[in-house]
Amino acid sequence: MGLTKQYLRYTASAVFGVIGGQKANIAYVTLRGGERGRYVAVAACEHVFVWDVRKGEKVLILKGQKHEVTFLCASPDGVHVAVGYEDGAVRIFSLLSSESSVSFNGHKTAVSAMRYDALGARLVTGSRDTDVIVWDIINESGLYRLRGHKDVITEALFLKDRNLLVTSSKDSFVKWWDLDTQHCFKTMVGHRSEVWGMVLLNQENRLLTGSADSELRAWDVNYLQEEKAVGEPTVKKGKTLLDDDEEEDNEEEAEERILSCKKAGSLLREARDRVVSLAADAKGRVVACHGNDAVLELFTVLSEEEVQKTMTKKLKKAKKKAAKTQEGAGEEAVEPVVERMLKDEILKLTKIKASAKIRWVDCLSCAGGELKVALLLQNNTIETYSLKTSDRTPAANKTARLTLGGHRTDVRTLAFSSDNLAVLSASGDTVKVWNRSTLQVIRTMACEYALCSLFVPGDRQVILGTKSGKLQIFELASGSLLETVDAHNGSLWSLCLAPDQRGFITGSADKTVKFWEFELIKDQATDQKRLTVKHTRTLQLEEDVLCVKFSPDHRLLAVSLLDSTVKVFYTDSLKFFLSLYGHKLPVLCLDISHDNTLIATGSADRNVKIWGLDFGDCHRSMFAHDDSVMFLQFVPKTHLFFTAGKDKKIKQWDADKFVLIQTLEGHHREVWCFTISPNGDHIVSASHDKSLRLWERTREPIVLEEEREMEREAEFEESMAKGDDPVVPGETEGEAAPAAKKTIDTIKAAERIMEALELYKEENRKLEEHKYASMTAVNKLPLPKPNPILAAFGNVSPSRYVLDVIKKVRSSELEVSLLVLPFPYVPQLLALFNSYIQQGLEVELVCRCLFFLLKIHFGHISGNQMLLSVIDELRTNTVSKVQEIRDVMGFNSAALQFLQREIESKEDVMFFADATGQLAKRKRTRRKRERAILTIA
Repeated sequence: MGLTKQYLRYTASAVFGVIGGQKANIAYVTLRGGERGRYVAVAACEHVFVWDVRKGEKVLILKGQKHEVTFLCASPDGVHVAVGYEDGAVRIFSLLSSESSVSFNGHKTAVSAMRYDALGARLVTGSRDTDVIVWDIINESGLYRLRGHKDVITEALFLKDRNLLVTSSKDSFVKWWDLDTQHCFKTMVGHRSEVWGMVLLNQENRLLTGSADSELRAWDVNYLQEEKAVGEPTVKKGKTLLDDDEEEDNEEEAEERILSCKKAGSLLREARDRVVSLAADAKGRVVACHGNDAVLELFTVLSEEEVQKTMTKKLKKAKKKAAKTQEGAGEEAVEPVVERMLKDEILKLTKIKASAKIRWVDCLSCAGGELKVALLLQNNTIETYSLKTSDRTPAANKTARLTLGGHRTDVRTLAFSSDNLAVLSASGDTVKVWNRSTLQVIRTMACEYALCSLFVPGDRQVILGTKSGKLQIFELASGSLLETVDAHNGSLWSLCLAPDQRGFITGSADKTVKFWEFELIKDQATDQKRLTVKHTRTLQLEEDVLCVKFSPDHRLLAVSLLDSTVKVFYTDSLKFFLSLYGHKLPVLCLDISHDNTLIATGSADRNVKIWGLDFGDCHRSMFAHDDSVMFLQFVPKTHLFFTAGKDKKIKQWDADKFVLIQTLEGHHREVWCFTISPNGDHIVSASHDKSLRLWERTREPIVLEEEREMEREAEFEESMAKGDDPVVPGETEGEAAPAAKKTIDTIKAAERIMEALELYKEENRKLEEHKYASMTAVNKLPLPKPNPILAAFGNVSPSRYVLDVIKKVRSSELEVSLLVLPFPYVPQLLALFNSYIQQGLEVELVCRCLFFLLKIHFGHISGNQMLLSVIDELRTNTVSKVQEIRDVMGFNSAALQFLQREIESKEDVMFFADATGQLAKRKRTRRKRERAILTIA
């Protein structure tokens, strides 16, 4: 097939303009060699940006694929960051290489909570699908899924010393899980509404929960010790008539075998609305909490010694008071009792007033009693504060505010400069000019609510049209506002530069189109010439004007009106020429092709219509987007045009053949506008997700049939993964379930294993035939040619090839891939496993697969006489081989400990962990000595 018309592909190049996305939280991270509290990680659509708050620079981008980031959690060692996505996937990135090595797929919808355990070996994730999953990070696999909550999971916390997990949800319950038996042993029902956050304090003996009211509830957690010895029988009590009432209490006691939870009281917040986020520092000494407003409240948790001190003070006061009253009454002295209250243990520290509503908080304790607080605000800003917790009245100092790299509100207009190098973006309060190649901000200027914009020829000034009907002229060199012109009485919706570049036109909601010319006048203050605009003509219309465009030959002027029509006038005489009617809702955008032959209109009725400009005939009406078409522009010097819609997509169309060429997907909210560079190589688009995206034209051609085929394949793959999860025969649905889920990757992995087994079978059949032929043949027969796949893998044996295929399956997807595998392939696999174990190949991996297959196909395998001998062999071989590996590990571990002792005794130094403590001690003594010298001096 010859390429009749070549289209070139546009690809996503960069995301900028986002400082911190609203969908996810903010988290402190440490980079190699960097100080603590200097770097914060935030979501930026599908990526994660790491900002250096001191310099205000972006230092790292952890690139995502397609779905938005919904949660971040830094690992305890500070080397990794776990990132949860909108589709339920979790990826673990290394902060050293910014690559993702591990990924988990278990949730059906967005990840809403994540926490590491103290060692960083396990990760717990909660999701909007109400499931909680515990993942093994070292083995890169899912351990189990815990079901029980009925709504979105809001927080999940591991306990440090016990194998327990506590989770909270919007279903108003807090559940305690025993991870040894994977069941929920306690459900706390003391909340009347959603539980939005919780933290563990006082060595995990206190739980603080934040709900939809202004109370922070505190719960005392008592861990009960098992007193009975192992195997000791329980004494059965004889039941009497009086014991009927006590039965319920006994049930209660049975539930409280592991721990008991009692409400200790509550703290009152100043905010009246729900808790949005609740965070504590690593030591649990400071708790930060905020609602939907701009105030962050900080509480300090006193240590046991400090509480005892305040209690003794209180007791002294009470004794004095009692002694005074008794002296007056002449009674005997009674020992006063002072009750210990929650407000004696948790005190209000201070409040921090941020510059806008807070979206999320993270705090970090540093040396010298310094607390660092990072706030992600709802207007695309990050603020950091620092305060000394040891002060009597600690005051928070703002240490950084990141605002330069993005707008506070949505960008409503974009424009490219004539040299393709600068991009202008304007929002409700600021106008910014960006360098296209570096994506850095060159100028930021305050403006009114901007709706449309253009670069004045020469690219030294820009003009904005505002919501209040004004024209604002800015000079880029000085970054100053030159003039504000009251142009219209209604919103100024559209600007269009005249083809002769001597002026422009404006269209407004006051039902007029006005013509303006550029002029240079002498500025009274500076005696310099400056640019201004002169109003020359007005075209009065019956309806509000939404969009205006000149034809490139300056002959015609197209105006779209609120009555869903487009009127075309002659530019010179302003006489009416054509009316283009057919749209059911107003036309929001239009453009005229470079050769003045076509006009394309995009409307709120989701359609794009292509019209001829000579007679006003509609060439084609196309259903373009799933929501309003917001913007439309022709690629310079072509009949190809792009449209942007509220359905988050940007699409490219051919106006001659009326076909969709490609869809640019990337934005996560409505796309408001875009701009195409004068040479057609770049597009910048702006969206409600606060991001600006740069798209680049590549040299890769697009074949439309292939493009449609790829779209169909993607749809099919999505529907495959959405099918029901495979079920293990004989298993009933309980609280605990397997962690992984069926995805297109697991189906493909199972198919690869099946293909490998087929290949192995085929090769074995060839060898058997050769063996049989050799017995009857006179001359020696040559060996059959191996399969080309085996040759490509370096002439490996067929059995080894099967093992290689299994090894390549991602660890987190292995179980589900084997679950999808049909049973007829299992006997062959078991025989292969036996040979692998005898040869000592990948014993751990083979054992993992073997035990899983035995578990899910137990009935089939135990009922099959042919497999009995194989299973028997496997039993003896597996036990002996695993024992061997254990012995080797034990020997190596003992040898390493022996070497450590040898080195320590030789060099008389402490090793590993102890050495760092010694170093800190030495530093302290050195500092003391220096201080002493300074005082003497």
